[in-house]
Amino acid sequence: MKENYFKSTLFFLCFLCVGFISAQEIITGTVTDENGPLPGVNVVLEGTTTGTTTDFDGNYTLEVEEDLGQDARLVFSYISYQTQQVAINDRSVIDVNMVADAQSLDDVIVVGYGTQSRAEVTGAISSIDTEEINALPVATAEQALQGRASGVTVINSGSPGNSPAVRIRGLASPNNNDPLYVIDGIIAGGLGSLNPNDIENIQVLKDASTTAVYGSRGANGVVLVTTKSGKASQKAQLSLDSYSGVQFNSNRYDVLDRDQYIQYAREITETTPERITNPEYADFIDNDTDWQDEIFRTGILRSVNLGLSGGSENSNFRFSGGYLNQEGAIIETEFERFNFRSNSNFNFGKLRFGQTMNVALTVQNPEREDGGRSILEHAIKSAPYLAVYNPENRGGFQGPNSALDGQDAANPVRVQTIGSAENKGITILGSLFAEYEILDGLVFKTQAGLDYYKFNNDNFIPSYNDDSNGGTHQFAFAQITKNSGTNQSLTLTNSLNYKFQIADLHNFELLALAEDQRVDSESLNASSQNPITDDVEEVSLNQAGLSSASSEYRRVGFLGRVNYNFDQKYLLAGSLRRDASTRFGANNRWGTFWSIAAGWNVAKEEFLQDSDINNLKIRGSWGTTGNDQIGNYRYASTLVTSFIYPFGGAALQGTTAEGLPNPNLKWEEVTMKNIGLDLGIFNNAFTLSLEYYNNTSDDLLYELPLPLSLGYNVPTIASNVGSVETDGFEVDLGYNDYEGDFTWSANLNLGTTRNEVLSIGSLDQVQGGFFENEYLTRISVGEPLFHFYGLRTDGIYQNQAEVDEVLTANPDQEAVQPGDVRFVDINGDGAINAADRTVIGNPYPSVTLGLNLSAQYKSFDISVFVQGAYGQEIYNTNLYDLQGMPRLFNSGVAVLDRWTGEGTSNTIPRALGAPQNLNASDRFIEDGSYTRLKNLNIGYTFDEGMFGDSLANLRIYLSGQNLITLTDYSGLDPEIGVDNVLQQGTGGLGIDRGLYPQPTSITFGLQLGF
Repeated sequence: MKENYFKSTLFFLCFLCVGFISAQEIITGTVTDENGPLPGVNVVLEGTTTGTTTDFDGNYTLEVEEDLGQDARLVFSYISYQTQQVAINDRSVIDVNMVADAQSLDDVIVVGYGTQSRAEVTGAISSIDTEEINALPVATAEQALQGRASGVTVINSGSPGNSPAVRIRGLASPNNNDPLYVIDGIIAGGLGSLNPNDIENIQVLKDASTTAVYGSRGANGVVLVTTKSGKASQKAQLSLDSYSGVQFNSNRYDVLDRDQYIQYAREITETTPERITNPEYADFIDNDTDWQDEIFRTGILRSVNLGLSGGSENSNFRFSGGYLNQEGAIIETEFERFNFRSNSNFNFGKLRFGQTMNVALTVQNPEREDGGRSILEHAIKSAPYLAVYNPENRGGFQGPNSALDGQDAANPVRVQTIGSAENKGITILGSLFAEYEILDGLVFKTQAGLDYYKFNNDNFIPSYNDDSNGGTHQFAFAQITKNSGTNQSLTLTNSLNYKFQIADLHNFELLALAEDQRVDSESLNASSQNPITDDVEEVSLNQAGLSSASSEYRRVGFLGRVNYNFDQKYLLAGSLRRDASTRFGANNRWGTFWSIAAGWNVAKEEFLQDSDINNLKIRGSWGTTGNDQIGNYRYASTLVTSFIYPFGGAALQGTTAEGLPNPNLKWEEVTMKNIGLDLGIFNNAFTLSLEYYNNTSDDLLYELPLPLSLGYNVPTIASNVGSVETDGFEVDLGYNDYEGDFTWSANLNLGTTRNEVLSIGSLDQVQGGFFENEYLTRISVGEPLFHFYGLRTDGIYQNQAEVDEVLTANPDQEAVQPGDVRFVDINGDGAINAADRTVIGNPYPSVTLGLNLSAQYKSFDISVFVQGAYGQEIYNTNLYDLQGMPRLFNSGVAVLDRWTGEGTSNTIPRALGAPQNLNASDRFIEDGSYTRLKNLNIGYTFDEGMFGDSLANLRIYLSGQNLITLTDYSGLDPEIGVDNVLQQGTGGLGIDRGLYPQPTSITFGLQLGF
């Protein structure tokens, strides 16, 4: 009986199981995106917990019950993609193509010391993703920032290997205005060693809510870089990105040709140069050299990048290697870089650790200078009848002889090509980190970061003589200079981060952090001559110079931060940081920096839940950040050896104080205020972001000049000299259409900035950049930092009566005559002198613009990027050379229409006129505003099925950079930054001394995925 009962029960259970099995249905499919199979996509039966994820090849298998009904749907979701609900409709195979979601792309962003949901952000952050970064074939990521983020001004240099000047929200200090760069949590010296192809995204932090956590380093904004890494549950993927092309500069100054120059020389000189009048040189001057064509060339661009990435459930990795070679548009300028990078992460339950490592080897052949003149300045001044080469001269070049030619412009080809100039560098940037979840939501993290840089700069100039008759430019011995050094930054960061929730509505995040950074620098400089041979490029004891230096810098910081939100509707954030820097004395070593911020996510309110408004957030922040970017040990007395001083009629070497110390030196502090609004409508197809900021920098750090009579080796004293106010607006507009065969997007950003000096203590003014023994910029109360300062012009004196009408204080003077520049007598004292100097321009743009348009139709894509800057003036010293006519040099064709008698010209004065014609004035000021077609990119992506399993994707593209520039500036390039050759710093911003212009480039590239 029991046996029968057991058999009956077993039969019944089997019947139920069979019935159950028969009631199941299997659904399979493949999930892809525009690049191919998409692993890790969540596939869930709507309204249930039944679900799975796609495998390495994007495939999934899901068991569901039969007879689910006509409304049954599968939900496909994946971060950064639009969630899709797909009706089953009795199908057993359902394939889905995922579409990128403009809203979720920014769900989680990197902020200082962590990440945060975009919805919870209360500060001003601009994001640039990898597609925008890689759209431009540029050498450094700083260049790719240009025009991509509102409030960020990037001023490029055309010289290969030179980093651009990056300014976030304008000029806030007369001192260093560079932002802080943080790469994968490591404080770095810049982005020049980083391969742009390795970057996943960049976040630009602009207000106190986001930068105050960096305390002493956040005053000028922060650029956070996250590099690419592998993804969990991703099969190994190999990618190749390569391009090659050319770059060139087609712009030229219109200068006198040989015949015009000879006629000009006869007209303006009392004694025509013998080279022109003596028949002995008739054959010698039978040349018509275009010196600009001689220094410019078509350079080759080459770049190759390989990446290998993958991951498992508990680890991921990415390895990459890159090579870049950029030949400059000026002869013998070149930049070469080799990059190697590895990122990896490992999970062991509650323990996670990983590493990042970037190694870059760089070689730069820089632009050279001679006698304080750039290559371009020599080119536009050189006599066109001189040949470039002369094998009879030592060195093989031809240059002027001042006694015969009446001028001394050096042969620019010889300056740039003779001997060698090479800057080599190796950068190692890496980190090790580990984090452990102590309790649910409580994570301890420790990270050690290294930024190491070693350089060797070698310069060798063999003996030369540019003219057999006794050239003005000659040197009897070979000259050798070798400079080397290292800079090593070690940063150790320990933190506790606690995230928890109360009653499912109150969300808290607490951060406690301690950070220690130590920077050690060493340098060795050696130089000598070789009177025996030009074949040995090593230093010796012949006329030797030797010096070395070392320094240490240490910064210690402690940070506490609290983030709170109520159901992501009401947001509060606050931080407090204490920093100590060895750049200040014991009395002022510590600084305190804080921030508070609040936000209201209006779109989360119930009254907007059914509207087309997806995002509406109002936010504001207020706080302080610091700046210690000044030389080491400036608070104390230091000694310098090798100081030469006349004693007993002889020049003797001794030791003396290097400079005047300032024991009261203290932190420069910036108080930041920011109000912002974010808006997104129609599933964030339309987006808008508005910002207003007001920053005040107090206790400005600046090196004030000392009287030379004090005899200090460093004739400045580090000081806190006043305050500057900076304010402006920022606007970001976007539209994204991701539906259909034809998709397109448009993104516009605008930024305004204005700065005003509020105080410089007891000083009347502080002078800045100079040219021809005259300061061109200054700092004064009520004006912008480093505004141009000079005389105002009012045409040309046409007759003696006009001269006498202005110069009433000295009616008998004879220096100023008809044909000279008429200046405005500002103070009305009847004389033109330094008291009549006034503000004549501002070198910093008041408005910046970036416009990015992109579209895709099936396999074709196109992007157009326009960038511009407006409101800035340029002091064009090339006009001084081309139209100044101080003495005989080659000049611009405008001098042919110079004043030669009453009514002949009211713009170009007489030749060799009054000395005051050359004084700093608005005669040499030009509008530097421009709009530039920065990039045009056209691409085609081949059908993934065309190559079977051998290729995952293939895209080819044609790209052009700096194709069209609309500007009224008469120079070669209106984008004038800091002079990298003569190096006059921030005070020299906007002064064009013949700077290296940005070239136009055309490249062809391909992108492969395996």
